[in-house]
Amino acid sequence: MANPNQEIKYTQLFINNEFVDSVNKKTFVTSNPANGKKLADVAEGDKADVDLAVEAAKKAFARGSEWRNLDASARGKLLHKLADLIDRDSDIIASIESLDNGKPFIMAKADINFSSTVLRYYAGYADKVHGRTVPSDGNLFSYIRKEPVGVVGQIIPWNFPVLMLSWKWAPALAAGCTLVIKPAEQTPLTALYVASLSKEAGFPDGVINVITGYGPTAGAAIASHSDIRKVAFTGSTEVGKIIMEIAAKSNLKKVSLELGGKSPLVIFDDVNLDEVVQLAQDAIFINSGQICTGASRTFVQEGIYDEFVKRTVENAKTRKIGCPFNTDTLQGPQVDQDTFDKILNYIDYGKEDGAKLEIGGKRWGNEGFFIEPTVFSNVTDDMRIAQDEIFGPVQSILKFKTIDEVIERANKTNYGLAAGIFTNNIENALTFANEVEAGSVWVNCYNVFRSQVPFGGYKQSGIGSELGEEGINLYLETKAVSIKLPNKN
Repeated sequence: MANPNQEIKYTQLFINNEFVDSVNKKTFVTSNPANGKKLADVAEGDKADVDLAVEAAKKAFARGSEWRNLDASARGKLLHKLADLIDRDSDIIASIESLDNGKPFIMAKADINFSSTVLRYYAGYADKVHGRTVPSDGNLFSYIRKEPVGVVGQIIPWNFPVLMLSWKWAPALAAGCTLVIKPAEQTPLTALYVASLSKEAGFPDGVINVITGYGPTAGAAIASHSDIRKVAFTGSTEVGKIIMEIAAKSNLKKVSLELGGKSPLVIFDDVNLDEVVQLAQDAIFINSGQICTGASRTFVQEGIYDEFVKRTVENAKTRKIGCPFNTDTLQGPQVDQDTFDKILNYIDYGKEDGAKLEIGGKRWGNEGFFIEPTVFSNVTDDMRIAQDEIFGPVQSILKFKTIDEVIERANKTNYGLAAGIFTNNIENALTFANEVEAGSVWVNCYNVFRSQVPFGGYKQSGIGSELGEEGINLYLETKAVSIKLPNKN
């Protein structure tokens, strides 16, 4: 059950299975974006705290440690136990998520449920990380081992706090790594709560560590730490480039990045508009538009363009915006003032560049960071709203004629995270899916994520894929062993 008055229990750093103050005793404020009011003072970690966390993680990963001596199946059982506890406390976690992030409670609850599903998926993978023997030339017996990378650093965003935590924790722990994670400074509270559950589940000291703080201090300390062997980051392309540079200059640690997007959704004239208008709007407006795969370029074939725009505007009028704890709310606030201001600036750019503002474009209400669902038509490829990632509830509708044309235009971007197509023509669907430059392609659906299916981006949308088998491979080293034998047999 949703609780808008949910108690905030955990605001300290989580190091070596204990909640502790930061070394410098500093704190920062995390606020409710629905009303701007303070939720809690949270410990502000920096390099000194990251050093302590890494030391705890190193000790937990040391040869002969409790964690290293656990059977792989036992790691799986711990992940199942953590998933059980998340399910038990899902209402509490979802309430905290809604308070700290602003997303509607019903959507936060769905995120929490998916998070436990991801943990269970990788729990099953823990004892299925298989090596293999290799029939090498000569009198040799050769085999391949898959081994955990070691201590890993993880930095997650504010738009899906618990979900992104599960995408990072689950494969790393299943592989046998230990970790230091930094949640976004805008949304630190649920990571700390789940950390408390990891202790209750029975994870050994030092395996999981949570450092709350800011990117330029705590985040940079994780990316540059010489004892961290791999860093995983989800966030903007701009910051991803910085992290990759820092990682390279420190100890050339492994890097996986899930970054920005400017995803195309292509709608052909053979679709049922009664269904597709709603699906296309959900594809960009979900999570207040704060989703990296959002269909921020909606390409509509010219024969249905005007009717599609008309119906889209009517649909936007009915989209319920308001308190995240109301059961009928579909859209909550943007996460903070900076995000709010950026989106409104891009709405101004759209008008300046000649797009037609069909609906929305303004602040909603008189408190918090709410923005009206916004729809632009007559958008062209050269406009800023068609090129840059806005990360808000702004739908840009572009017109196209042919499949060859729209594929060329869809690919004319530095991003390549996701793409979608709505059509009843299987030839068009397959041609688009095969030729669009994107890590995820959805046909007659959108924003469909499953634990078993890898997710990652092309071009400047990232490096590596999370979820599925690819997700656990991010946290594994490959070792080849060859033994000389007296004869081939």
